[in-house]
Amino acid sequence: MQATLLSILGLALLGTLHAQESIPVQTDFQQDKLTGRWYSVGLASNSNWFKEKRHLMKMCTTIISTTAEGNLEVTSTYPKGDQCVTRNSLYTKTEQPGRFSYTSPRWGSKHNIYVVDTNYEEYALVATQISKSTGSSTMVLLYSRTKEPSPERLEMFTQFSREQGLTDDEILILPLTDKCMADAA
Repeated sequence: MQATLLSILGLALLGTLHAQESIPVQTDFQQDKLTGRWYSVGLASNSNWFKEKRHLMKMCTTIISTTAEGNLEVTSTYPKGDQCVTRNSLYTKTEQPGRFSYTSPRWGSKHNIYVVDTNYEEYALVATQISKSTGSSTMVLLYSRTKEPSPERLEMFTQFSREQGLTDDEILILPLTDKCMADAA
């Protein structure tokens, strides 16, 4: 019985490690260049909340800054109904540059965040593996320095999302909006 349990735990750990290894991280990641204002222009996810809220989602503004400890403070401002909502998250750096962790105080979910690809001046492609008591999910974000990224960047986002096992129904180019854009400092 104990050997069976250890085998199951070993396979689960191996699966988790394999999933983490399958997501690439930006080569020579330079954290200071990632800071500043970004627009969240693409979002893909296989989570239940995404399926439920997809039709309500719009582009939002995200400000990334570095803390004194070298972590990332990520502040997103987005329209929700007739209001602007701001959400702050602290991404804790890991030993691997370009990879961060975050635990949601609200939901208790654990997030492994990977900066997959960026040229810092135009776009950033970020993948997140989320695990919580009810299961796991994948999320991919495309950040852009402008509200209208190039078709090539949108295609790169779509293709990478598909490579992560997400279907076209789970991939969304966020509708352009001016709502809440000026509120984000």
